Amino acid sequence: MPVAPDQILRVPLLPVLAAQGLSVRRNAQLLPEPTGPREGRNGRGPRLRLLITGDSSAAGVGAGTQAQALSGYLVDRLAKYYAVEWRLEATTGHTTQDTIDRLRGLSGQFDMALTALGVNDVTRGVTRRRFVEQQTELLGVLTGSLGVRRLVVTGVPQMNRFPALPQPLAWVLGRQAARLDQGLQQVATSFPQAHHLALNLPDDPALAAPDGYHPSPKAYAIWAGEAARLLRQA
Repeated sequence: MPVAPDQILRVPLLPVLAAQGLSVRRNAQLLPEPTGPREGRNGRGPRLRLLITGDSSAAGVGAGTQAQALSGYLVDRLAKYYAVEWRLEATTGHTTQDTIDRLRGLSGQFDMALTALGVNDVTRGVTRRRFVEQQTELLGVLTGSLGVRRLVVTGVPQMNRFPALPQPLAWVLGRQAARLDQGLQQVATSFPQAHHLALNLPDDPALAAPDGYHPSPKAYAIWAGEAARLLRQA
């Protein structure tokens, strides 16, 4: 596989990228995970066991409560059609490997699931090949021992559009995020239960949380609406 331009330019740009990365970490506004329940039962209709798993975005960072986060909006939409028994298994900073380890210790069965991962894999330097291997293992756990029959795999975010990231750091991370997402799409096509969800949100400041790194409640609402549509169509 040919080396991409951003991978070549990382070497001469390394001092700048290192300085920018340090500055971003030093000045980052650290938002907490939102308050509120991480499991519950909502709605009426056919029984639906739902699992939401992943990193800080799955956990709802950027929202004040879980009701304003991905879990709240997604459960609210699905509860119009199902009696939803839901569970949130997500933690700030988690990579794909962290999530695999977490879910291997999880008991119970689920009908539907949503994953949100990739940003921490990008910042930890995970290669596309390794990411594909790990995502394949993750989807195997979800559709195997956890019994998931309908799965939405959220695409790796377009990190070049994160307001908190300066250039050229945003460009370099954005290109790597795009490579991992191409791998993720490849993995999703190999599982008949899975649907890849690419979130192409408009450039609207209202869609970003105050830290410039996470979604806002408005973005979570859009995300949940798209995910619910895919889950019901599956």
